[in-house]
Amino acid sequence: MRILHTMLRVGDLPRSIKFYTEVLGMKLLRSTERPEQSYSLAFVGYEDESRGSVLELTYNYGVDRYDMGGAFGHIAIEVRDAAQACDKVRRNGGTVTREAGPVKGGSTVIAFVADPDGYKIEFIERK
Repeated sequence: MRILHTMLRVGDLPRSIKFYTEVLGMKLLRSTERPEQSYSLAFVGYEDESRGSVLELTYNYGVDRYDMGGAFGHIAIEVRDAAQACDKVRRNGGTVTREAGPVKGGSTVIAFVADPDGYKIEFIERK
């Protein structure tokens, strides 16, 4: 068994695709329009779905925002330089919610940013 994808509901599919591809460097792997069911999908990731986990971005027609709730935590992405990754997000109008620095009680450098819908993304600096 392996994890195939994680689904996130988004309020503006083109905006989310742009963030994940242009800001975080993922590739748009495929997309699907389902007008009869009133939704659209886009799958983004760093590798082909046969080799790695991806994100499924789901836009439900007419819904432009969602309550975050308290159960979902974050998506973690390994980066070469967490401070540099934060700078790229900031330059592209994104939100850095925790600057790069060591995790409490440890030495691993992490940072947190938010995507356009408010989902948290943790950058973990490669050792």
